[in-house]
Amino acid sequence: MTAAPAPGGRVLPTLNEDGSRNWIRPKPAEGRWWRRRQVVAYALMVLFFAIPHIRINGLPAILLNVPRREFTLFGTTFLPTDTMLLMLLLASIVIAIFLFSALFGRVWCGWACPQTVYLEFLYRPIERLFEGGRSGSLNLDRKGSHFHPRRLLKYTVYLALSLFLAHTFLAYFVGVEALAQWVRLSPREHPVPFLVMAVTTAMIFTDFTWFREQTCLIACPYGRWQSVLLDKQSLVVAYDYGRGEPRGRGKARTDASGDCIDCGACVITCPTGIDIRNGLQMECVHCTQCMDACDHIMDQVGTPRGLIRYATQDALAGKPKRLLRPRVVLYPLALALFVGAFVTALNTRAAADVTILRGAGEPFRLEADGRVANQVRVRIANRSRAEHTYAITILGAESGQIIAPENPLTIAPGELRSTSVFVLLPRDAFTAGRRDITVRVTSGGFAESFPFNLLGPADTLPTVVP
Repeated sequence: MTAAPAPGGRVLPTLNEDGSRNWIRPKPAEGRWWRRRQVVAYALMVLFFAIPHIRINGLPAILLNVPRREFTLFGTTFLPTDTMLLMLLLASIVIAIFLFSALFGRVWCGWACPQTVYLEFLYRPIERLFEGGRSGSLNLDRKGSHFHPRRLLKYTVYLALSLFLAHTFLAYFVGVEALAQWVRLSPREHPVPFLVMAVTTAMIFTDFTWFREQTCLIACPYGRWQSVLLDKQSLVVAYDYGRGEPRGRGKARTDASGDCIDCGACVITCPTGIDIRNGLQMECVHCTQCMDACDHIMDQVGTPRGLIRYATQDALAGKPKRLLRPRVVLYPLALALFVGAFVTALNTRAAADVTILRGAGEPFRLEADGRVANQVRVRIANRSRAEHTYAITILGAESGQIIAPENPLTIAPGELRSTSVFVLLPRDAFTAGRRDITVRVTSGGFAESFPFNLLGPADTLPTVVP
């Protein structure tokens, strides 16, 4: 029997060669970049907590009402009929990401991604508070270590934070008013929302307790996209190979040695466990921790900072900087096109969204007196910021009778209401089983007409003269 081949080296920083989990405990490098990231991170946290409570034009700043398919973004509500607007907005965001990545690399990952922000500036600091620094941490691989009292206390704090984050996250989808009601009620009175909250809490807790950097390395596709999003002129966190090599440490250093003293500070501070000296890697999230760690060592040994720094691959290779290149020309043009189309469509859309529907169930009904009855459902969404009254008029049915229980229809700002109009016409008013009419909806300066056809008996065919 052939023996199994020996392991060929570590595949991922989070895996040991035998396939077991390699728990990464980065040592913080508190330098100038770390302090800048702290300011950005805590500002983003405050913004995340505050947005559900902010109202613009009487509406939540962001409310993603998925069951009703209504999305409110910074005072503007998008309805299911706004497919084109939502498509233009989504396309603009995607193109902006492409442009931002082409210019600044993975700055989003290291500075603003919620996974990085909360893991590095909330959960890991709490872990160091309860378990000590990198060298004093409890051994996660040791049997039973998860039940150590300090670790259990840390998990309790993690759970409380996860509950708070889950409720804040849900406020973006249900609103702070509904969330406040749910919190005060028993779970038995609202089992579905409670289940959603519990699952969200469990996912956040598991992510920041167990998955951690694996979310970036395995689940997030951004690292794999960077091969096509970045080019040689994109800004990346890079090791200056020409300046740092050959490495020399202690007595091994000579006059021919580079500035890198092979201290490993850049490795032990990396939150994804990579060695930046191996070049641009998928796992690098551009968090600048290695930059701070290396600058500190350079200060100690008396050499200039910047052995690891923000740079482009071409700059490190001594090639000139090119401001104009295809992607930084095409992306802005495409972005301007889509943003312009979005703004134009947003500013020119009607003050109300009207949908005309046929009656549910039977297409028409024959009355006892021989007349044909059609139900016309009118759905109106008031997009304006004031209450409006909408009058519904049926044109082309003057020979019949029109019954409208609610006409005109008063609708509050941002509200969607429906009403029915019943049209009764004599049987001979139909030709080939149909009668064309026009439904007109008016309110102040708003007026729109919608062609519609009523249905009748199929035997109402025109007489054919031989």
